[in-house]
Amino acid sequence: MKFRTPAMTFATVGLVACTSVGPDYKTPDIALTTAFAEGDTAPLGDVSQQLWWTDYQDQTLNALVDRGLAQNLDIRTAIERIEQAQASLRTTGLPSQVSGSLTGNLTRTGAEGVGYDQGTSAGFSPSIMMDLFGGERRARERAIAQLEGAKLDVGVARLAFLSSLVSNYIDARYYQEALAITRQNLSSRGETLDLVQRQRSAGTVSDLDVARAQALYDETRANVPSLEANFFASVYALATLLAEPAQPLITDLQRGAPQPRARARTSAGVPADLLRNRPDVRSSERDLAAAVAAVGVAEAELYPSLSLSGTVTNAATRSWQFGPAISIPVLNQPLLRGSRDQAISQAKQAELTWRGTVLNAVEEVQSAQTSYSRSVATVSATRAALNSYERVVELSNATYEGGTTTLLDLLDSERSRGNAQLSLAQSVRDMANNWGTLQIAAGRGWNYTR
Repeated sequence: MKFRTPAMTFATVGLVACTSVGPDYKTPDIALTTAFAEGDTAPLGDVSQQLWWTDYQDQTLNALVDRGLAQNLDIRTAIERIEQAQASLRTTGLPSQVSGSLTGNLTRTGAEGVGYDQGTSAGFSPSIMMDLFGGERRARERAIAQLEGAKLDVGVARLAFLSSLVSNYIDARYYQEALAITRQNLSSRGETLDLVQRQRSAGTVSDLDVARAQALYDETRANVPSLEANFFASVYALATLLAEPAQPLITDLQRGAPQPRARARTSAGVPADLLRNRPDVRSSERDLAAAVAAVGVAEAELYPSLSLSGTVTNAATRSWQFGPAISIPVLNQPLLRGSRDQAISQAKQAELTWRGTVLNAVEEVQSAQTSYSRSVATVSATRAALNSYERVVELSNATYEGGTTTLLDLLDSERSRGNAQLSLAQSVRDMANNWGTLQIAAGRGWNYTR
C-alpha cells in the first residue's frame, strides 16, 4: 500500500481512532428467586464490613482475628497480587504504544606509527504505534478488570481465613470442653469403682460388678488421648493461619474459656444481595469483563497497524527522517482468527463460570441456613435429654443405695449421662460453626481491615 500524502494518513487515523473492535462489556443478568428457600424477603444492604465474629463475645477470638488479618500468608499473597495487577496496568495505554531510545558512541581509528582519528555520534529513534482499532484500549480495559478482580480476591482470601480460623478456634474450645467433661466423668466413675471394690471386699457384690465398673472407668479414660490430640491439632492449625509458632498459642489457649456461642445476625438477606456482598461472585464477574476485553484485543490483531517513527542523528553531519509505516496481516490471518475464536470461547466460559459461582453462593447460603436452624433445635433437644439423664442418675444413685437398683443400671445411667454431656458440647460446637458458615456465605466481613 502506498501513501499519497502524509495528510491522507492522518485523516485515516482520525477516522478510525475512535473505533474499538470487539464486544462492549455489559454486566450479565441472571434470574434469581426473591428469597432463599428458608429465608425472608428483607435485603441486607452492604455487609462487607460487619465484624460478625465479635458476636461470639470472645475476646481471645477477636484478638486472633486481628492478628491473622495482618499476618496470614494467603491474605498477604493476595495483596501482593494487587501490586502485580497495578504494574500490569501501567504497561497498557500510551506506555505500550510509545517506544524509542537514545544512542551514542565514541570511536577511534588509527594504525601503527600514525595518529588516530576520533569520532562521536548520537541518535534518537522515537516511535508511536497508533491504536487504530482500539486494541490497546481493550487491553487497558482488561488490565483494569484484572486489577479490580485482584482487589476482590483479597476479600475472598479474608473470608477463607476467617472461616478456617473461627472453625478451628471453635473446635479447640470444644475439645477442651469435651476433655473437662471426660475428666469429670472419669473422676466420678473412679469413685464408683472404689465403692464397688469396697463392697466386693465386704462380700455384698460379685466380681462381675467390679469388672463392669472397671470397664466403664477404662472406657472413659481411653477417650482422653484422642481429645488431647484433637485439641493440639486445632491449635497447630490456628498457628499456621496466624503465621506464628504454636507453643505460645498453646500456652495461651490452655488457660481455657467457654465454648463460643452464636448470639445474633441470623439473616442472610435475599439472593440478589450476593451479587454485591460476595467477593468471589464479584471477582468472577471481573474475570468475565477481562475475558470480553480480551476478545477486542484479539480482534484488533486482524486489522492493519500503523506506526509513526523517525530518527535524528548527530554525527559528522546531522540528519533526520520521519514517516508512517503500515503493516497488514495477510498470510497469518488463519492464526489470528483462531486466536480471536479462542478468546470468544474463553469469554463464554467465563460467563458460565460466573453463573456457576452465583448459583453455588445461593446453595451455600441455603445449606448454611438449614444447618444452623436445625442445629439450634438439636442443642435444645440435647439439653433437655441431658437434664433427663441427670435426673435418672440422681434416682439411680438413691435406689442403688437403697438396694432396689442393680449396679448395672447405675453404670448404664452414668454412661448415658456422660454421652449426653458430650453430645451437648458437640451440638453447641456445630451450632457455632454453622452460624459462622452462614455469615461467610452471606459475605459478611470481607472488607474489614485492622
